[in-house]
Order: sequence, then structure tokens, then C-alpha cells
Amino acid sequence: MCSTRIWISTAAALGLAFSAISAQAACRPERVEIKGDFGTARFTVEIADDPQERAVGLMNRPALPRMAGMLFIYERPQPASFWMENTLIPLDMLFIDSRGQVVHIHENAIPLDRTPIRGGDEILAVLEINGGMSEMLNLQIGAVIRHPQMPQQGALWPCEVQ
Repeated sequence: MCSTRIWISTAAALGLAFSAISAQAACRPERVEIKGDFGTARFTVEIADDPQERAVGLMNRPALPRMAGMLFIYERPQPASFWMENTLIPLDMLFIDSRGQVVHIHENAIPLDRTPIRGGDEILAVLEINGGMSEMLNLQIGAVIRHPQMPQQGALWPCEVQ
């Protein structure tokens, strides 16, 4: 009986420790989390949050690691349109509103194409990931993201307070 009680106490303590670690790891500057009917996915991201970084984006890169991407963040919601000039790899683009909700997905943007890819009028952020990743993960419009640089007030999935 005593060994059972010790095992249960140890399991409970480990569970609490795991929960604390999960809460601490919830929002990190180098990671975007996406949640939807498919479950949850995490991407390691670079941030493009000023005009110069946004203008360059993922241009001239020969590859992008599998669960990596770039998060473009604007100062305020605005019309967003991208193109693939000087971009060597196919990309999926997730257009995100100020609440962190994915409102449009453009899949498999064609490398080097100058055709504008319009994402919407009230876009606060765009997440670029490897082409085909949205379909592989079953990412859908309506999914929500969280990242510490996104507005937390009014967010559909805010970062946890640490």
C-alpha cells in the first residue's frame, strides 16, 4: 500500500512538473503555435516586423527546415498582398487577423512568380511555411495562432501569463 501511495505521489508530482514546463514553454519569440480541429502544431520562426525585414522575407533561400517559417507582423491590421519574386521555394501563406485567427490560406505559392497573392484587408500577420505543409497538417481557415508579439488582449488563444 505504501509503495502504491509513493508511486501515485510521484506520478502526480511529475504531472504537475510537466504542466509547469508546458505553461512556461507556451509562448516563445522563436515559435508560433497553431491550434485547430487538426490539433496543435508548432513552427520555429524568424520574425519580420519592420518594413525592411518584411521586404526581404524568405527571398533567395534554397531551403526551409520542415517545421520552420517566417512570421510577418504589421504595426496595425491592413490589406496584405505578397508575391514570390526572388523566392526560390514554394510556400504556404497563412493570413492572420488581430485576434490571431487564420482568415485566408494560400497554398503552394509558385517560386519566382510576380503575381500578387492577396490575403485580405484586415491582416495583422502572415505566417509563411513550406509549400504543402498546410495540407499535410490539415490547417484550415479558422485555426488560431499564438505568439508573444501578437496582441494578447482580445486574442482567441492568448499566451499564458508566466
